[in-house]
Amino acid sequence: MSKVMGFMESKFMPIAGRIGSQRHLVAIRDGFVSIMPLIIVGSLAVLLNNLPIEAFQNFMVSVFGENWKSVGGNMWNGSFAILGLLVAASISYHLAKSYNIDGLSAALVSIASLIILTPVTEDWGISYAWTGAQGIFVAVITSLLVTELFKVLIRSKFTISMPDGVPEGVVKSFKALIPATIILILVGLIQALLTSFAEKSIFEIVFTVVQEPLQAVSNSLPSAIVVAFLNHFLWFFGLHGTNILGPIIEPIYLPLIEKNQQLFADGMSAFDVPYIVTKPFFDAYVYMGGSGTTIALIIAIFLVVKTKHYRTVGKLSAAPGVFNINEPVIFGLPIVLNPLMFIPFLLVPVVLTVTSYLALSLGIVPKTVAIVPWTTPPIISGYLVTGGSWSGIVLQLVNLTIATLMYIPFLLASERAQLKKTTETSDKIA
Repeated sequence: MSKVMGFMESKFMPIAGRIGSQRHLVAIRDGFVSIMPLIIVGSLAVLLNNLPIEAFQNFMVSVFGENWKSVGGNMWNGSFAILGLLVAASISYHLAKSYNIDGLSAALVSIASLIILTPVTEDWGISYAWTGAQGIFVAVITSLLVTELFKVLIRSKFTISMPDGVPEGVVKSFKALIPATIILILVGLIQALLTSFAEKSIFEIVFTVVQEPLQAVSNSLPSAIVVAFLNHFLWFFGLHGTNILGPIIEPIYLPLIEKNQQLFADGMSAFDVPYIVTKPFFDAYVYMGGSGTTIALIIAIFLVVKTKHYRTVGKLSAAPGVFNINEPVIFGLPIVLNPLMFIPFLLVPVVLTVTSYLALSLGIVPKTVAIVPWTTPPIISGYLVTGGSWSGIVLQLVNLTIATLMYIPFLLASERAQLKKTTETSDKIA
């Protein structure tokens, strides 16, 4: 085990660290994080509109009238319906800032480019079918390519310089004028060629060739196990697995939950929506208390451990753990680079991924139809992500029980090892 740990520390960790800090992946990660409040607001709007509690629905109708759901619908239009545009602007802004160039101008040019590429309806309006989560792949690619080109042009001689004394905002606007013009001409030319020769938009091509196959694979149990395993494998070595994998899995999983939400809003039961594996699937059923389901580890500490150090860590970690903040227990116990905690920390999430997938695929628990803030405590999150089903809470309780029982033997072994080490140290001093 020590040889494996040494290899991982010397070979694997530097590579994973470089991947996690790669400029474009960081921009994608920060781009999604920045728009997360709007994603959550849109998700909660759908949840409230379709909460399957008759008394609540009747109350809302009696107070606000038959059209009360239009407010939630408008919130959806301002969030999920334009998710691709929001992602493009946010990623472009963060990438441009990493190059120390004008982030706002880059973001605006990216939005303009994406709108040029977006198909139009028969009455020449922008098609909402592609401005939302379904168009995320094109939005991500467009934002990265446009920003890179904008960087090259803005640093070239093809810019307009203003004299001293001109307000900074005006200077930036004129400096971005020629680069923006060149980029929009190129994007417009690409769109014209695609329309003439392929008779398809870039959105349709990417969705058919890339996005649709990836979504089909990502909704499977094997892919869910791989995601759960890799996330915790990285965390064990002190690397933020969620942040490293986020730029890769967010563009895949967001369209899935968006489709579930859309069908749920149209009246389909949460049992019948198509996708099982979504981001809320992991957040609600696998990452309870944070990565590693560490709230179960804290429960196990209070149940079986007597060592002062462990119980102190448990007490300090309990309150944050309820809100899925688990750094105190990960680094305080510690779990990171602790060989005795390696197996349960990786195995627990994998087992819970399997139990959760089976529960949803067999129709015992509804599929996820809402995104809630990642700090939402377990039990509450299980009820909300299923569209208001108590069976979501039951699944969380079952998973917590399984996780606690799995952690106990390893926790006791770790405690014995620590007591032995303490005793040996005391004997040497004596």
